[in-house]
Amino acid sequence: MNIDFLKRLLWFTVLVMVQVFVLNHIHLFAIATPLLYIYFILLFPRNYPQWAIMLWAFIMGLTIDVFTNTPGITAGSLTLLAALQPFVLHLFIPRDSSENFQAGLDTLSVPQYTWYVFILTIIYSFIFFSLEMFSFFNVVEWLQCIGGSTLLTLVLILVVENLRRR
Repeated sequence: MNIDFLKRLLWFTVLVMVQVFVLNHIHLFAIATPLLYIYFILLFPRNYPQWAIMLWAFIMGLTIDVFTNTPGITAGSLTLLAALQPFVLHLFIPRDSSENFQAGLDTLSVPQYTWYVFILTIIYSFIFFSLEMFSFFNVVEWLQCIGGSTLLTLVLILVVENLRRR
């Protein structure tokens, strides 16, 4: 086994455990839930095969679905996010970057990284809460869940990235 696979497996395990045992029990103002596990998808570098990113995302989503009793919602949302991640990352990559470019606060500027995380987080929140509610009768609650969870997740990802960088 190579060290890259072991690092990914460690991040996978830690993020799933933190999400399932801690963050799923936090509902700020009864609308905002931190979705830190999407940080795992943001960690994939530029040259990583897209099928592998989608496989990791599906397995992570399925694992979280099993623990949280959300039948396929997380797996579907996270797999779609994994399909979009390389395209969004391509928007922020400098032209003279290496093939192993990985988005982070040390490789991108703070505003660029924040926009990268924000775009992927709002896409994920939109898909996830649309599938979870599966109704547009309460549009205000739906928008509050998307906005609140996006902001909470964005702040949490920036904090974790800053700690990881040190």
